[in-house]
Amino acid sequence: MRNLKLLKTLRSSELQGPGSPQCFSVRGDTGSLLVASQYSITEFDPRTGQVLSEASLTADGFLPEDGTGSVVGLQDLAELESACLATAGGDVVLFNFNTFQLECVGSVDSGLTSMSWSPDEELVALTTGQETVIMMTKDFEPITEVGIHQDDFGEGKFITVGWGKKETQFHGSEGKQAAQRKNQEVQPAAVWDDRRPRVTWRGDGQLFAVSAVCPQTGSRKVRVWNREGVLQATSEPINGLEQALCWKPSGSLIASTQRHPNKHSVVFMEKNGLLHGDFTLPFSKDQTKVKELLWNSDSTVLTVWLEDMTAGEDGQVNTYIQLWTVGNYHWYLKQSLDFGRDPQKAPVCVCWDPERPLRLHVVMSGWTSVTYDWGWTTERSPGLDGGDNANVAVIDGDKVLVTTFRQCVVPPPMCSFELQFTCPVNQVTFLCKPQRTNQLSVFTADGNISVYSQDSGEQPGKDGLRTTSSPLVLQKTLRVALLQQEPLALRHLLWLEDELFVGVSAGLHPTSSTLLLLRPDQDTTDTLSVRSEIEVDGVVVSLIHCSQSGTVALQLEDGQIRKLLSDGPEPSVEDWRDSSGCSVNFPVPCVQTALCSISGEEFLLGLTDRSHLYAGDTELASNVSSFAVCNDFLIITTHSHTCRCLHLSTLSVKALQAALASDGGQNDETLRRVERGSRIVTVVPQDTRVILQMPRGNLETVHHRALVLAQLRKWLDSLRFKEAFDCMRKLRINLNLIYDHNPKIFLENIQTFITQLNSINHINLFLTELKEEDTTSSMYPRPESSPVQPQPASGQKKVDVVCDALRSAMESMDPNKFCLSILTTHVKKTVPELEIALQKVHELRVNPPKAPGAVSAEEALKYLLFLVNVNDLYEHSLGTYDFDLVLMVAEKSQKDPKEYLPFLNMLKSLEPNYQHYTIDKHLKRYRKALLHLSKCGQEHFPEALQLVKEQKLYSEALRLYAADKTHYKALSCIYAEHLVEQQQAEQAGLLLWRCGELPSALQAFASSSSWRNAICVAQQIPLPPDQLALLARDLAEKLTEQRRYSDAALLLDQYAKDCEEAILALITGAIWEEALRLIYMHNRQDITETNLKPALLDAVSAQTAFLEAQVATFTRHRTRLAVVREQKEKARLNMLDEDGPDCPDAELYSEASSVMTGSKYSQSNSRISSRSSKNRRKAERKKLSLKEGNPLEDRALMVALGEIITTVDKMKEEVHNLLKALVLFQFDRHAEKLQLTYEEALQTMEAALPEVWPEGLQTNQAPLTGPNSTANSIMASFQQQQKPVASQQDAEVPTPPKMRNSVKWKLTVLK
Repeated sequence: MRNLKLLKTLRSSELQGPGSPQCFSVRGDTGSLLVASQYSITEFDPRTGQVLSEASLTADGFLPEDGTGSVVGLQDLAELESACLATAGGDVVLFNFNTFQLECVGSVDSGLTSMSWSPDEELVALTTGQETVIMMTKDFEPITEVGIHQDDFGEGKFITVGWGKKETQFHGSEGKQAAQRKNQEVQPAAVWDDRRPRVTWRGDGQLFAVSAVCPQTGSRKVRVWNREGVLQATSEPINGLEQALCWKPSGSLIASTQRHPNKHSVVFMEKNGLLHGDFTLPFSKDQTKVKELLWNSDSTVLTVWLEDMTAGEDGQVNTYIQLWTVGNYHWYLKQSLDFGRDPQKAPVCVCWDPERPLRLHVVMSGWTSVTYDWGWTTERSPGLDGGDNANVAVIDGDKVLVTTFRQCVVPPPMCSFELQFTCPVNQVTFLCKPQRTNQLSVFTADGNISVYSQDSGEQPGKDGLRTTSSPLVLQKTLRVALLQQEPLALRHLLWLEDELFVGVSAGLHPTSSTLLLLRPDQDTTDTLSVRSEIEVDGVVVSLIHCSQSGTVALQLEDGQIRKLLSDGPEPSVEDWRDSSGCSVNFPVPCVQTALCSISGEEFLLGLTDRSHLYAGDTELASNVSSFAVCNDFLIITTHSHTCRCLHLSTLSVKALQAALASDGGQNDETLRRVERGSRIVTVVPQDTRVILQMPRGNLETVHHRALVLAQLRKWLDSLRFKEAFDCMRKLRINLNLIYDHNPKIFLENIQTFITQLNSINHINLFLTELKEEDTTSSMYPRPESSPVQPQPASGQKKVDVVCDALRSAMESMDPNKFCLSILTTHVKKTVPELEIALQKVHELRVNPPKAPGAVSAEEALKYLLFLVNVNDLYEHSLGTYDFDLVLMVAEKSQKDPKEYLPFLNMLKSLEPNYQHYTIDKHLKRYRKALLHLSKCGQEHFPEALQLVKEQKLYSEALRLYAADKTHYKALSCIYAEHLVEQQQAEQAGLLLWRCGELPSALQAFASSSSWRNAICVAQQIPLPPDQLALLARDLAEKLTEQRRYSDAALLLDQYAKDCEEAILALITGAIWEEALRLIYMHNRQDITETNLKPALLDAVSAQTAFLEAQVATFTRHRTRLAVVREQKEKARLNMLDEDGPDCPDAELYSEASSVMTGSKYSQSNSRISSRSSKNRRKAERKKLSLKEGNPLEDRALMVALGEIITTVDKMKEEVHNLLKALVLFQFDRHAEKLQLTYEEALQTMEAALPEVWPEGLQTNQAPLTGPNSTANSIMASFQQQQKPVASQQDAEVPTPPKMRNSVKWKLTVLK
């Protein structure tokens, strides 16, 4: 739905020469034009009008001096830096651009009728006067020469399988009459046909087609040849086929023209010569003739060059150039240039630029050259309010097709309505005034502007139905009072106000433009005259207006931006400046522009033909295919097949850059996928719809998530719950957003919500979708600028809060009407209140409501069964112990009455407490079952005991029975047995002790080594002294195995009366002072010599050896750590030097790298499954392995060093006690050695702390800066801060151990 808009024209009248131009070519590398006449060849620059080179064709005899000769072909050859031309006399001449010399490279005696080079400039096809085709290389070496007219069809001849004659075949839409139809004779070519062959190449240069007049029939035939000069196919006989011929560069269609008895058409042929589609020219049958057809380089525009068949009263003919495009299989006439009857202004050469697809070059008979630069544009209404119909106007010849996308989406070529004119349309513009943006004006080729506006009254449609979109009505027609020197002298028409138009015309110089402000004359209101002229130093290529601010911006051909100031007495143009006063320009010219406000500052957005999007001089993105600005939103489509929608008022330019560069997260509302090649047609203002057009031309409407959520937030803020709910239902937005957007406002206006929805089904739908998840933090994140709405601080869950609030409101409004919704609020709670819901259904059955429209019990139960599984509902009804309710539910289920009736009858026959127990046990509610069973009496206690054992309800059972009853003792005993099985014998002993089971309690305490409780119970029994001593020895033996030497010594001394064993236990445990106390208390000094002193010496030796081993290990680990860190630092610096500070992998090497340290181990351990704590510990041990080359070897070494320091530091008390004992027994030399060894070990480890754990090792919270920092170090530090932590364990740095320097362990006497 795009139109072709004239961006600029370049007119050059300086070139003059003898004769008239005959052939024309464009130099792709310089942009200069090559023009050949019957006298000379000239190269000139149309921008400056200067002749760059020239050579006479008559001086060397290539053309006759009388001007009767002609040039039949001209081609620029960039590789040879020459131009090749062919004369009708048969000469092929090269014109060298460097030497300006002509060189004849070949000659044909019979003369030449055409010359055509392949697109790759490797081959040239020449047609001769003998009706032959000569194929030559670029070095002019002949390949082949074949006759044009051949009887053979070619290599692509169709195969006949012999299934009867054509008359007997199926004829499709032609019907049976086609069988009797006789083949009409092909009429000869038209009288005006020049009879010259036409040659055209396919875009890849593999095939070329020749259209020539057949000698036998006199009509034209098209033949297709390959590069080797071998005939491939011949066209079927086509009556009325004309001379024009052009092969579509990207495709397999060959365009030509055909004159039918009742119309004149452009027809398309395939490479096999068969017709494939056509479109009709907007002229009568014999009104015009087509001189040439030309495709542009990207195959998007087809140029038709026409001329009137009959001359006017002045004897002159009119000339036209039409530009056609195709979309959705319909051909649109986008522009029609009428060059009038002046023979000096009639085009004699037309061609498209080979480098710029939308640049058209025209050379006129009077040597004037005009270059037209076109651009694609979508004419859409600029309104931003809900009254704008989102109109899009499409030019199609003398019609404007208008589609109102707010009301309906009509696929092209259809439309909402058409506007018919008497001549072709050149421009369409909508009124830029707010509230009236549906009005449009149309500038036609005859220089008139037609103004259309909406009819004030509604037009009733057929059958009395109101139409959704009424056509616009013609208000007035204005004639533009401008001297039309050439077609489209007025461009970039902009309708600013009711009676103010702004346009652009050619300036006084080729490099300037004139800005025209047009208003109606005071005398004649139907004529627009120029009220103000502003000369702009530069060629204006775009003119844009902003409806919000009223700003008018201009863009020049070099990307400069200007602003139109029309408020003052004299309109003027000034530079575009930003908020700081600096001039802002586009780096390169843009083909589409739009004004918008970004963070409160106005910017001009521009999209280049290379897909770069700019905001002023800042590039936002580089893969944009189209964009639109609507309601503070920027919507773009990209070549990666995505559509982005960004809120401009909440983003800065840098944030906009970052957002467009990011790939978007999982719940990124700004991003969505679209079909390949989609382009934005328009965005419906104050709505959620974005209209996209696919490459084929069909339309697609998408509701972009960002637009939808923005509109929903507006509706919810303004308490328009109905509109929000309907939109969310249609677009499948989670209904939790209604509450999550602003919980406080929703709860305060919950009655408004119910009143607006006014539908039981809608309220139920909202309730059933409720979840605990906060959708504003997961599915639909809030915009960064919007404040976070706090959740109610009641401590309740969200679903419960909403259900309770809705139920309370509905019960106060009309409980009968909202009965089903009230039931839903009970069922939907986090702990479903099915019993309450069933009770309400039961109340409806007992007391049916008499209000009209009230819900019956049957309907309520049926709805409840829809929400809850029938079996679950049956079980819950059974749990109410209300058999009437149970029967009511069971009747609605699929259960067989033979199943549940005997069961219910059996329950009814039981005693109430036992009945409740039976029901609870059936429903597996064992705690309730135990409660009811405890009330059933003595005879049911064994059953209760069995239930407690099976379901392990020991604690609940103890609370239900009194402590002085036998039942309590029995329960305690089975509970104790359970605890013993669970390895909790000490707790079992407590239970048995308090209920009087002393022997069992003693056994439990003894097995758990709870010796104090065991001695108490033994003395309470009481045990005889010998058995008590034996018990003490057994307990002491267990305690010794557990290294509890003090407790074992106490038992042996006080209860077993064995002081010697007690002293030996203390010596074994290195409890020297207590051992000495017992020695002197029992007067056993002999043990000092036999046991104590040797034990002291053994302890000194063991401690000294242990310390030496720890220090050696510590030193080895410390040295290895320094080596590992040095290797990693080298790897990180090498990475920074190679890739610079922006290298994303540099910090990986600063952490750990098996590659740079020559490791053969990989980090595959990170994938180890962590299904159990054992596996996790195993994986952690593997990860922190001390093997050399391990990726985390430095971390493992730090952990090992920390463990050594902690172990040695914990020895202070033990060493202190040992030193005191050694001094006491005069082992000073041993004590001094031990003290010195331990002190050196502590000093070594304390001195290593800063080296092993440097201050900057932990993750920095800010980039490191300072006078000694480099750019690389600062960027590396910043990236370390920004780098996401892939694994917490990988990035965790072991904390340094704390040494207890406050502990006094040294002895002064040993210093």
